[in-house]
Amino acid sequence: MTPSPRPSRGRAGRLTIAAAVTSLALAGGAVAASAGATAAPQSAPAAAQSAPAAQAKRAKAKNVIIFVGDGMGASHRTFIQYVNVGPGAKLEMDSMPIAGRSQTFPHDPKAMVTDSAAGGTALATGVKTYNGAIGVDVDGKPVQSVLELAAKHGKSTGLVTTSQVTDATPAAFGAHVKDRGEQSLIAKQFLEISKPQVILGGGEDRWLPPGTPGAFPDAPAENPKEKSSGTEGNLIEKAQQLGYAYVSDAAGLKATTSNKILGLFANEEMFQQNPEGQGDIYDPIVSLPDMTSKAISTLSRNKKGFFLMVEEEGIDEMAHKSNATMVAKAGKQLDDAVSVAKRFAQKHGDTLVIVVADHATGGLAIEDVPELQDDPGYPNERGEGRTAEDGPFSAPGTDRKFMVDWTTSNHTAEDVPLTAMGPGSQLLSGVYPNTHVHDVMVRAMGLRR
Repeated sequence: MTPSPRPSRGRAGRLTIAAAVTSLALAGGAVAASAGATAAPQSAPAAAQSAPAAQAKRAKAKNVIIFVGDGMGASHRTFIQYVNVGPGAKLEMDSMPIAGRSQTFPHDPKAMVTDSAAGGTALATGVKTYNGAIGVDVDGKPVQSVLELAAKHGKSTGLVTTSQVTDATPAAFGAHVKDRGEQSLIAKQFLEISKPQVILGGGEDRWLPPGTPGAFPDAPAENPKEKSSGTEGNLIEKAQQLGYAYVSDAAGLKATTSNKILGLFANEEMFQQNPEGQGDIYDPIVSLPDMTSKAISTLSRNKKGFFLMVEEEGIDEMAHKSNATMVAKAGKQLDDAVSVAKRFAQKHGDTLVIVVADHATGGLAIEDVPELQDDPGYPNERGEGRTAEDGPFSAPGTDRKFMVDWTTSNHTAEDVPLTAMGPGSQLLSGVYPNTHVHDVMVRAMGLRR
């Protein structure tokens, strides 16, 4: 539902670069330790760090790749680490030189906790807004995203996700609607307004009118509710008329050499969101690392550079269902995709890579296995029985096991960790509103509005 009109509050909540840098300096360059990475030591001799520091400040990012682990709070990152590499090793996303902490609260009259639409809009546009809003301010007026600004300056752009490509996070970077539910209109705006060269993920149903099944049949056995439901005509045909190569499987994605790609690899999300053992599936037909690799290789043909947003939605969706096993699988896919981007950035030093979240989900807590196996958990606020206690889980490199508790099935308000590398990344050390991430990306690329 679109909220009722409210008093104009403009670009409330936005932190300017100058103010952010000043506040970080006053804070002594504090770094969030929760992500497991560290910033450059503050105590290093001035002479030893002056030259590279000055060079880093002058450097401009030709390319920006931002990863959004939807729903991934600090505890989620720790859990993904413990399960996949163990406490004695680091994830790729945590093996980056800069770490910070992003504050996620929305500009909503009723809520202290953000949804993905408001959170994504803050990251994409530098403007805080109400929950449910996509690329618009609190008055419903469109605000330009970093993707659109990059395109205005001649850069190639792309959106990659394991959710519907028209879901809240990717939509916030390439569309402007008052209600996140208008997914077919979002798809139409991708084609007509923001025009990303690469669009990869799920959500074929939102691109086709009812009764027009595409590569993925309506009412599949794993979820009979999935079926074509578009409201804006056959947008896949329209995309092809506009020069996009349309692909629907891994072979097609690998084979295409087009500079414009629309890849839709599922009816809805590229997984099935359910509690453990109740039809939960995380097995995308094209992996997030492969989609990321194809997007980078395609977009990097542009000599002016590119902007790419990559989202792993499974962390959030599985956390909503208290499904820690699938959170770990989705988190591993995200980390492998980050590895792809880091390898590119190591060869192309003019690339800024950022890993962040829009919010945290589920109130995940890690604990030791209780001596008495009778901890019943507590009823959650939706009345859905009791919060899940998952585990025990093993940790590679140790003979120890641990448990996961979930305190809610909803989003939570805590700050989320951010890690980064490349030109401009030093501005992301510290604690700041999520809008600051947008501001740094714009500044790092030297974009003018």
